[in-house]
Amino acid sequence: MSGRGNREGPTSNDSIEAVVVAAGSSSRMGGLDKLDAELDGRSVLRWSIEALASAGVGRMVVVTAPARLAELAAASWLPIQVVAVVAGGARRQDSVAAGVAALAEAAGGPSAGGATRSKRDTLAPKGRIAGDPVILVHDAARPLASPALIRAVAAATASHGAAIPVLPVTETLKRLDGDRVGATVDRKDVVAAQTPQGVRRSLLDRAYATYPPDGPETWTDEASLLEACRIAVHAIPGEATNLKVTVPVDLERAQAMLDHGLVPGLAPGRSAIPNDSQGLGRVGLGTDSHPFGPGEPLVLGGLRFEGVPRLTGHSDGDVALHAVADALLGAAGLGDLGGLFPADSRTPAGIDSRILLSRVAEKVRAAGWRPVNVDMTIVAARPRLGNVLPSMAAGIASILGLDPAAVNVKASTGNLEGPEGAGRSISASAIVWLAPLADDAPEERR
Repeated sequence: MSGRGNREGPTSNDSIEAVVVAAGSSSRMGGLDKLDAELDGRSVLRWSIEALASAGVGRMVVVTAPARLAELAAASWLPIQVVAVVAGGARRQDSVAAGVAALAEAAGGPSAGGATRSKRDTLAPKGRIAGDPVILVHDAARPLASPALIRAVAAATASHGAAIPVLPVTETLKRLDGDRVGATVDRKDVVAAQTPQGVRRSLLDRAYATYPPDGPETWTDEASLLEACRIAVHAIPGEATNLKVTVPVDLERAQAMLDHGLVPGLAPGRSAIPNDSQGLGRVGLGTDSHPFGPGEPLVLGGLRFEGVPRLTGHSDGDVALHAVADALLGAAGLGDLGGLFPADSRTPAGIDSRILLSRVAEKVRAAGWRPVNVDMTIVAARPRLGNVLPSMAAGIASILGLDPAAVNVKASTGNLEGPEGAGRSISASAIVWLAPLADDAPEERR
């Protein structure tokens, strides 16, 4: 089961962290603090934070204005995932850097460099976060980002290193010359960026080493910083309802979207995003990559492709099922696939990865968790997978005891980039959502 390095599966457990940027001045709201404004009885800020908690973010830091620090840190509604509330800076990038530093401190890393922290972190999970976590940066003024969008950004970031949600621009764009129209801008490849924006911690550290947050350069979002460092940023479809509250009429638009059931995942009349304010759900990310080797057939997603070269590995080399298994183990805090099934005599050579995934599912249930949904992306230039993706999803659902509709399998050719795009290997990334087993149903744990 050889993957990256000398064992199968990713080199470490993945996790999702978030920085909520709430240090703005609300200068265009006519004296109203937009983050305190209510939507269905909850503040804009609360909606934004609880959306991240509902999506399975494990640790969050909220960055706020210094004057609001004590009040917000003491708020009783903050979910347990909020490990710190810290003061922001004059620029967005200063506030984000303060949040990133506080996340590192909460995870057992370097000091937050003087950032003020709340006592809420005493309630949060302890211990250093292993590996290279995904960090999501979200504008607190975007209260209607759906948990599905947040999880999609996290999954794309886990797979590509950095990702943002975008929407196509539909209006005709003009470039002004003073108060006159100077030119029409071609909107063909122009998109509007949203948040949350995701980046692996290692890539953000690399960007900070090139352009320190306190340097003279000013970045309007995280993607612009990464672009300047020649770090590729993957774009995924955003949501039209993920609006940014900037002027008073935006609050009316957001309330209308809620009233008419236009927000993904929310039915009309729902008063709040379903949230995990007590930390009852978990999200895990898993990735795996194997090169093609001698012999056949290819085994992928639990299916056999006769006449196609197999992937190298101690097992059958099924990177898709390995990614799902690692995501399950990571969410449940049970290590990784390489540790559970070492690539040596303790694991039968050529073992069917469906068996490995089934055993992982058993361990997850024994630990008190059940899978709720799976979202996976396979990157492969060969073979063509479009027609078999539903069968892969159905097979994974059967192993995990899920409805087929709860498993989503996508495929990409890799845009002819990297070893996957060149047809030398196949990689897969998966994100899973776990919920606790019902306390009144102990038989589920057997």
